[in-house]
Amino acid sequence: MWKVYHKAGYPGWAILVPIYNLYVSVKIAGYSGWLLLLFFVPFVNIVVNIIISVGLAKRFDRGAGFGLGLAFLPFIFYPILAFSSASYSAVDNI
Repeated sequence: MWKVYHKAGYPGWAILVPIYNLYVSVKIAGYSGWLLLLFFVPFVNIVVNIIISVGLAKRFDRGAGFGLGLAFLPFIFYPILAFSSASYSAVDNI
């Protein structure tokens, strides 16, 4: 995830800080920082994690299936995203 953060223009060390890394992930995905509060609600955090993962995948020009992979198999899909030629796009590609 360090390299993914770096590709998005955020410092890689942000992944090491517990709550701040969630905030940075929300910002990379293009959502408001207030969405972070929903991570603290049980069972809602699972849905929010899926939404953030799909949003993050779309910012790197990947599909919703790749976003689901980021949510459920992060140890496989984050390295794929980090070491591929995917580039971060701050503009929504809807």
